[in-house]
Amino acid sequence: MSISIRRFTADEWRTYRDVRLRALSESPDAFGSTYEREVVLADDDWRERVAVGATAADQLPLVALVDGVPAGLSWGRVHDEEPDVAHIYSVWVAPEHRGLGIARLLMEEVIAWARAFGVRVVRLDVTVGNRGAEQLYRGLGFIEVGDTQPMRAGTTLRSQVMELVLDGD
Repeated sequence: MSISIRRFTADEWRTYRDVRLRALSESPDAFGSTYEREVVLADDDWRERVAVGATAADQLPLVALVDGVPAGLSWGRVHDEEPDVAHIYSVWVAPEHRGLGIARLLMEEVIAWARAFGVRVVRLDVTVGNRGAEQLYRGLGFIEVGDTQPMRAGTTLRSQVMELVLDGD
């Protein structure tokens, strides 16, 4: 079995869309967005999202492949209003490929990118009670910051900000 992690290319918007929608459908409690919100997006919206992310220095959309088949994703981003913080979004691995270390590989790739980008903090939100994700993030050195917050309108789910302070190496 071959596992690889790489950046999405601008022309892979359909692959990104399919994996993202599968993630939202399979793990609805893990994301700030919803399947219902994103399934109605036009092809041009998906095309633009991936084209921008694939070519922007301040974004890192990643796909995990198992034997060449998309098996997971994550997205790193540095926002203009917070240039010293890299955010990690959309970490997900297909159920049939869990337990292989793919989520950790995705995380390590974004952390390495953030370090090279020169930020001082990597930040993410995790759904409170998502023990697997919480354990993964803690194992990478992330700590909880602040109080929990509502995950999104219309849900009782809560999210917790976690941060990893980079040492500047």
